[in-house]
Amino acid sequence: MANKVNHFKTRYAFLFFSILVFFGCSNDADYSGFFRSTDRVNDRFEQSDDWNKFHPFKNLVVNTDNYRLLVASDVHIGGLRNFNILLDEAKKPENLAFVIVGDVVSGEKEDYLVLKDILPDFDSIPYFLLVGNHDLYFDGWKTFHEYFGTSTYYFTVQTPAAKDIFICLDTGGGTLGDKQLAWFKNLLSTQRANYRNCVVFTHVNFFLNWNSNSTGLINPEINTLLDLFVQYHIVMSINGHDHIRGLTAFGYTTYLTLDAFADYASNASFLRLNVTGGKIGYEYQEINH
Repeated sequence: MANKVNHFKTRYAFLFFSILVFFGCSNDADYSGFFRSTDRVNDRFEQSDDWNKFHPFKNLVVNTDNYRLLVASDVHIGGLRNFNILLDEAKKPENLAFVIVGDVVSGEKEDYLVLKDILPDFDSIPYFLLVGNHDLYFDGWKTFHEYFGTSTYYFTVQTPAAKDIFICLDTGGGTLGDKQLAWFKNLLSTQRANYRNCVVFTHVNFFLNWNSNSTGLINPEINTLLDLFVQYHIVMSINGHDHIRGLTAFGYTTYLTLDAFADYASNASFLRLNVTGGKIGYEYQEINH
């Protein structure tokens, strides 16, 4: 029995070492997509915060109290079949903007170039991107930051009746980190009362409704976030990561985990987030090829 255990440990150590060697071609490589990182997220937050200081958060104005956002996750751009479907849908006048809650690409520079080339002009079709673990692969944060600036921010929607806030957090490395968490707490304590609805987007999901080997947020952060969501009446939390649709209700908050939207996903779908008369509802749009 001891020999079997030692054999398993040896194979595991070899696999771990092989991964480090394979992805270690850059001395500055960011491994936080493969392994939980408690330091890199603070670096990303500081760079995002610096960028935010010179780029005001977006405020989308509509002349009706009804509007719709499209939300997808785990697009893994390289292939563009499903992403083009999302873009075509986003062009329809009833859709205000689209959000991708992480794993937009797989971290490769070439995939980021494809993404940048196909994204519409923001003024014609507003869009908001979050960092997922795959976006950090192969030192991908450098390219994300170069092209899109920030991974921690919010945007607002102004209607004739009220204003709603949508907060985008960086959970690509499996943790918020202390600096981003402090920013989030301060935002809620100083700004939440000014908005009718508050929705939080993350890549990593909070609840596992199935067996999964994927990384989630660390438990102390989950507990802190759940308390904050109750205290500040967060209406909805939307995330992806596990490629399987999930629904959990806790306190005032509906927690939605989205299907993958990659071309290879057999269950590909995106979300229609509908705000009608101040109330938030949702429906899934399945992709059939």
